[in-house]
Amino acid sequence: MHANLYALGAIALWASLASLGVALKHVPPFLLTGLALVIGSVPAWPLVRQWRVPPRTLALGIYGLFCYHFLLFIALRVAPPVEANLVNYLWPLLIVVLAPWLLPDLRLRAAHVLAALAGFAGAAIAILGGGGASGAWSWGYVPALGAAFIWATYSLATRRVPSFPTAAIGLFGLVSGLLSLACHALLEPAVALSARDWMLIAVMGLGPLGAAFFLWDKALKGGDARHIGILSYLTPLASTSLLVLVTGRAFTASIAVAAALIIGAAVVGTRAR
Repeated sequence: MHANLYALGAIALWASLASLGVALKHVPPFLLTGLALVIGSVPAWPLVRQWRVPPRTLALGIYGLFCYHFLLFIALRVAPPVEANLVNYLWPLLIVVLAPWLLPDLRLRAAHVLAALAGFAGAAIAILGGGGASGAWSWGYVPALGAAFIWATYSLATRRVPSFPTAAIGLFGLVSGLLSLACHALLEPAVALSARDWMLIAVMGLGPLGAAFFLWDKALKGGDARHIGILSYLTPLASTSLLVLVTGRAFTASIAVAAALIIGAAVVGTRAR
């Protein structure tokens, strides 16, 4: 139960990422990611002695935090953002489906498969209902699918490397943030940030690109990856709902249908044994 609460905490923080991203859409994506990840690592700095992890573990952390955002931002630039985000939200489904292959102690049951598919249907309705879809193919969907695969496999692989303190997530964020800033210096134009920009970037760093990673790690270490993957379908629903409130749009029937599918999937999936 505690693991599910940690997961829900991470999900609640990630729900604000899209709204913060809209408010900061004028900031180059690598600069935004780099600053937010570095800021998000700050709370773990006093625990720097717990950052001693094997190179393999550090590589996994960089793979998850840096490579995921790298591919996601490429996808959001090349493909229509709503559709690219939908493809990215395949990662909860991939966590559920890949868990038995990466974590041999788990078995995938029919209830997990049905709950995962229902959850993905709800995620699709929530995202498409919040923005609409062009229906056109874009090569940007390929990096979006890659991002989904990276986050799912990173989340599961943290259970396969030698156990490490959750504080080490701060090291992953710091190194990934510095890599993102290096990408900004090489690939993006220099920009001046306002005081408001810095405030929102700090909120993003301390929340969805900071504390959420620590909560997610605690959840994965103490919980059932299949259940957590299904609970993750609350992320696109919460994110879309918050965007509706922030932008002043009316709630639609699609959001209600998405809520029913996602909550129902979460209940069925977490009760499966």
